[in-house]
Amino acid sequence: MPGTLFIVTAPSGAGKTTLVHGLLQRDPRVQLSISFTTRAPRPGEQDGREYRFVDVPTFRALRDRGEFLEWAEVHGNYYGTSKAWLREQIAAGRDTLLEIDWQGAQQVRKAFPGSIGVFVLPPSVEALEARLRGRGTDSDEVISRRLLGARGEMRHVGEFDYVIINDEIDAALDDLIAVVRASRLRYECQHQRHPQYFNFLEQD
Repeated sequence: MPGTLFIVTAPSGAGKTTLVHGLLQRDPRVQLSISFTTRAPRPGEQDGREYRFVDVPTFRALRDRGEFLEWAEVHGNYYGTSKAWLREQIAAGRDTLLEIDWQGAQQVRKAFPGSIGVFVLPPSVEALEARLRGRGTDSDEVISRRLLGARGEMRHVGEFDYVIINDEIDAALDDLIAVVRASRLRYECQHQRHPQYFNFLEQD
């Protein structure tokens, strides 16, 4: 049976990456979608594991051939999701998770209408600001810009199937795991995975 595509979206600082990593550690049946990027690998990253690292001409060639389901330029680097790779993974029955912004989520859900969208919200804008400042990596100007962007992103929360409020990280992780588990209990999934239990439906 086909796998399920999970789309997780959140404003910067809401804890999306921490939650996704926690899910991947707790549920080995979920794999992370591997995007193409033109940015340089960070220490410890490997090509084909975190990202497919390519140069700008290669990325643009792939883009121009229509190879990407969606793509974006973020802080001077390109990122793109391979259309063919995702379809192969889903067709092979692999549950796959895609971390993406709300605009990319719109594009992906048009191509994969059976995907499940999850939006991670901070408990408040004030809490989000505290988290961003707690990183100690951004200037006041950058933090102000991120907060302004976050307000705009959070207005799209109604476009998603599930909303997780990340007030306490362990509880939020339990919620994300619950979404994945519940998706596997849908009738069509259970019927395809365990047809022997549904024989009574075909009996007179």
